[in-house]
Amino acid sequence: MKTILNVIWLVVSGFWLFVGYLLAGVLLCLTIIGIPFGLASFRIGVYALWPFGYTTTERRDAGAPSFVGNVLWLILAGWWLALSHIVTGVALCVTIIGIPFGIANFKMIPVSLLPLGRDIVPTDQPFATR
Repeated sequence: MKTILNVIWLVVSGFWLFVGYLLAGVLLCLTIIGIPFGLASFRIGVYALWPFGYTTTERRDAGAPSFVGNVLWLILAGWWLALSHIVTGVALCVTIIGIPFGIANFKMIPVSLLPLGRDIVPTDQPFATR
């Protein structure tokens, strides 16, 4: 079932969201300071491409550097990536078939706004950390 949902997701919104995260990652990697943010964008982009079967968990060892990084991320890329999830989610919720995918878009907004200090893990291992 996860595979079917992921294939439909890929067609209706996953590919375009992935392209947005990829573009943000490339732009952020143009500077040395932005490389960690670019890598985070690539990581979340893969999650946005194939999200069913995965979830995000908070890292307990993330501290003040993650907080500062999240503030910078929010200013540099997070707000417009979250806006893309909102627009896509609303557009998908127009149809009955698209409602679950719209809800999935809305669930991705927190990780697109504040990605540092979070891990993407399989849903069958929600407490696993790297």
